[in-house]
Amino acid sequence: MDSFRYVRAKDESQAITFARRAKTAQQGADIRYIAGGTTLVDLMKLDVERPQTLIDITHLPLTEIEAAPGGGVEIGAMVRNSDLAHHPLVQRDYPVLSEALLSGASAQLRNKATTSGNLLQRTRCMYFRDVAMPCNKREPGSGCGAITGINRTMAILGGSEHCVATNPSDMNVALVALEAVVRIHGAAGSRDIPIADFHLPPGATPQRETVLQPGDLVTHIVLPAAAPGSRSTYLKLRDRASYEFALVSAAVVATVEAGRIQRVRIALGGVGTTPWRLIDAERRLTGMPATPDSYQQIAAAALKDARPLSQNGFKVALAQRCLVHALRQATETV
Repeated sequence: MDSFRYVRAKDESQAITFARRAKTAQQGADIRYIAGGTTLVDLMKLDVERPQTLIDITHLPLTEIEAAPGGGVEIGAMVRNSDLAHHPLVQRDYPVLSEALLSGASAQLRNKATTSGNLLQRTRCMYFRDVAMPCNKREPGSGCGAITGINRTMAILGGSEHCVATNPSDMNVALVALEAVVRIHGAAGSRDIPIADFHLPPGATPQRETVLQPGDLVTHIVLPAAAPGSRSTYLKLRDRASYEFALVSAAVVATVEAGRIQRVRIALGGVGTTPWRLIDAERRLTGMPATPDSYQQIAAAALKDARPLSQNGFKVALAQRCLVHALRQATETV
């Protein structure tokens, strides 16, 4: 059994102070914040994560979902996934987020998992989670076993020669389509990062998954005001109907007027090393007729840069069909 130090923080400043002091006292030791623990505890059991200090942030006063000044909503980092999915404000203005959360995990896990934990959820790649396997994300320089190995569930967008693991979070896909902002509190103060810039592609440093610096603490997710007249949907395709990660998913937020797309935001899950926003598809769809023909055309172009591996070429066509169907669901009754 690996030993570790455990401390409990009562507020944001204390949590960050604990992290800074632990880093100094233990000469650069790995520090982890722990909340619901639905990912971290699993990885510690598997010997993938071996932090020397755990800082318990469960009791931080970040459990509220509140209307933001000037519109939108602020979601505390400690809000449980089940509370977020069922909140009346979220269900009314951001149904894509509610649908994404309810499509993931089990009710028991959603009752425990937190917003910040879901945001930072680590990949389910079998090579990452098995310490006997090579994985650059877990052990830089050891290689990526998935590239030439078992890669059916791996990414077809955003991969590199060092890593092809997907981001597993359903919530993150919806947040990208909603253009959420991640609020971070660190030693240098607070800063806001658009979620599209928060997760990092693997490149040559797959072990670095986000823009967070050591000791940084996510405090809120901020959603902008919902666009007037917008509709949204989250469509998830997977091997079985429940408790499974996406092979492909799509989050769509669209506004249609007079039969034409006036505004659309699209993100894909299950296919990218990060939650994958389709900015070019959004631009091309704007002003086009809200018809299946338009969606087919856009979907074909959206996957043109896909780089499938030996076992996941089916994801290209599956992602195209998922995107077409999601666009139809978000616009067909308008």
